[in-house]
Amino acid sequence: MNFFSKQEKSAINSTYLRNNVTLKSHNVLKKGNPKSLDSILDYSIADFQNGRFKYQLYQFLSDTVPVVHACLETWVRLSAAPGNYYVKSDSGQEILKRLSEKLYYNSIGKSGSMVSFVSELFRTYYRDGLYSGFVLLEKDGSSIDRFLPISASDIQLDEKNSFYLELQEKKIVLDRDDFYAIPFNADSKNRLGKSILHTVPFVSYIEQQLVDDMRRTSHNSGFHRLHVQITPPERMSGEADTAYIDRINSYFDSTVSMIKSCDIDENPVTWDNVTINHVGPENVKSVTNSWFMNHRSMIEEICAGTNLAPFLLGYSFGSTTTWASFKFDVVMRSVNSVQAEVICFLEWLGNLELALHGINEKCSYQFDNSFAYQASEISSVRSQEIDSLIKLYNAGLLEKDAATLQVEKLLR
Repeated sequence: MNFFSKQEKSAINSTYLRNNVTLKSHNVLKKGNPKSLDSILDYSIADFQNGRFKYQLYQFLSDTVPVVHACLETWVRLSAAPGNYYVKSDSGQEILKRLSEKLYYNSIGKSGSMVSFVSELFRTYYRDGLYSGFVLLEKDGSSIDRFLPISASDIQLDEKNSFYLELQEKKIVLDRDDFYAIPFNADSKNRLGKSILHTVPFVSYIEQQLVDDMRRTSHNSGFHRLHVQITPPERMSGEADTAYIDRINSYFDSTVSMIKSCDIDENPVTWDNVTINHVGPENVKSVTNSWFMNHRSMIEEICAGTNLAPFLLGYSFGSTTTWASFKFDVVMRSVNSVQAEVICFLEWLGNLELALHGINEKCSYQFDNSFAYQASEISSVRSQEIDSLIKLYNAGLLEKDAATLQVEKLLR
């Protein structure tokens, strides 16, 4: 088996980080040269062929558009449920525990937990439509050192529709034992997979344009104000001009002071010679509702593009209790199907680690998708399944070893 060793890791890692974070070397301005638009916009045809700009767009959308970020992170957090390796022997269980602790390295080179590794896996998987990389071994080949992810924009397809990687001006065909790829929604025409955001960019642009138009319209119409009109009291008989003017000005000042001092939960009390009118755009309520309905439709389009319901992201447009349970069940079924592909990858890593340690066993990996509010339902279902196993065993239709294995799976 041809595996990357620890000595080769630094070259791969530096190339991966350079291609993943910055532009290619010929696109970066050299030190001391004046910045020019031509040099910044320099690109190669390969940037279009491998979809580099497409992946940059997905990254930009998920980082800057709130509803897109919420959709992506909701799928990631639902899918990246806590999980564990399971193997019969205690020694194998200890080996897989150590493997879980060293698979993931964060941006500063520190090892993290299995939860961090799986979260990063699903984030890349949903956003780019492909998660792939190389398994790296220790120098002596005794165990796995870590799993090195590769950016989807660095992987290309040749004329035979096979994966390959250009690394330091060398073409590496990825049909090898130390490489693993998990494409999302792949088909015969899209072997690299399709991002969950591939239907969102156009709709997201319309939604952001709508918000900007709403901002500009509101700014153009100005702020809403109240216009208070006070009718001066009638002049008393024999009242001098100076006294009358002083009296109406005093009444005016006291009314203005009362209006200014009114708190939010207080109401002005005046004689019937005071009129309060609204100054602002006509049909304010209908205009606001129009903007709200248009923006709501855009939000729902983005949610639908990522196969989520608005209420799963905190948007409440009405009564959703009727659909909540049904839609959540549909979402969790989708999560389970996606997790099944990732489980195959994690079990591949676990079985490889056991083989390197000379343990002739196969492991299994399980995600814990249970929730507290479902505890009573799950307990009831398990109880019925165990009762069924006991009846089958008592009837002689099930061997003891097979029944014991089934019960162990149910109790995990």
